[in-house]
Amino acid sequence: MSAAPPAGAPAAATASGRTVYPLWLRLPCTLFVIVLVPIYWREYGPGNFLWFSDIALFCVVICLWTGNRLLFSMMAVGVLPLEIVWTIDFLTGGTLVDLAGYMFDDEYPLYLRGLSLFHLFLPPILVWMLVRQGYEPRALPAQTVLAWIVLPATWLLTSPDNNINWVFGPGEDPQRFMDPLLYLGLYMLLLPIAVHLPMHALLKRLFR
Repeated sequence: MSAAPPAGAPAAATASGRTVYPLWLRLPCTLFVIVLVPIYWREYGPGNFLWFSDIALFCVVICLWTGNRLLFSMMAVGVLPLEIVWTIDFLTGGTLVDLAGYMFDDEYPLYLRGLSLFHLFLPPILVWMLVRQGYEPRALPAQTVLAWIVLPATWLLTSPDNNINWVFGPGEDPQRFMDPLLYLGLYMLLLPIAVHLPMHALLKRLFR
């Protein structure tokens, strides 16, 4: 019988073909989420967890423990592009596209802005997972189905004032140039075409 690898050992493939990630990464990420959830719930309400970035954070923690390749591939297809844009915007002080502008707004408490720094470590962890385990092509249809569930749920359960996942309009404010349901339908159609499909093609080429 072979001995179990040390707790801090580098990622290694298991008998099931999945990857075990080091404990020094799994534990801090898990503890971070344990701290984040009650604070976000209190400050923003449960609807805030419908943000695709929040869903990706939870899924990454699950994947760190399970090595589920389909799950992190879904997050890479659906969330990695915007997370990269968020990171670049943050590094420019929120002046590029104002996606991370709130990080420099004193109206938000420092501890809340500190928790939002998870946007910075999501992309490198996702890329590391892709390098270690490769990309699962089934992520494209799976992430599209997930988006088609999350977007209507967000539209029904959250306020236009929060505009979570931009289901009420592009950017911070609700749109007023077309019927809200028509906008939602077009958004659900364009998101897989404009974001998921190109990212799927890129990841499939880079991480076979």
